[in-house]
Amino acid sequence: MDAALPDENAMNPAEHNRFMARAIALAVENVRKGLGGPFGCVVVKDGQIVAEGANRVTSANDPTAHAEIVAIREACRVLGHFQLTGCDLYTSCEPCPMCLGAIYWARPARVFYAGTAEDAAQAGFDDVDILRELQQPPVRRRIPMQQIMREPALEAFRLWQQKPDKVAY
Repeated sequence: MDAALPDENAMNPAEHNRFMARAIALAVENVRKGLGGPFGCVVVKDGQIVAEGANRVTSANDPTAHAEIVAIREACRVLGHFQLTGCDLYTSCEPCPMCLGAIYWARPARVFYAGTAEDAAQAGFDDVDILRELQQPPVRRRIPMQQIMREPALEAFRLWQQKPDKVAY
């Protein structure tokens, strides 16, 4: 039986704990300062923090300003790319559905989280309703959704498909 090859990018547990401790500290500091919810996140590349984020939903009046989204946006700005190839994301809590979608679009190498979705729910941040809504057909969702003008909208997709210099993502 072959022995597993060591991961060249593997960090020792102390390094993982250091980055997670920073994400947790951002969450705690955010609550203490009254800047938003109890969530923090850091993006790490090559053993260095390249971006940090804390929940800014209420202070920025932005429902998308979750810690992971804030950190992903900053990391992409710093790295000059829309994908986080080779990066690790450390977040103080298991990502919500929106953040999970953003994480998959950003394509980091790995995600580490501390608290669970259940922990967040017990603190009043329950994603179960959103998850249930995502499983419903659009016409049965709580917020009414109606498709209109599909044919004219398809022109943008046709143009995209024909574009020789498009950057795929």
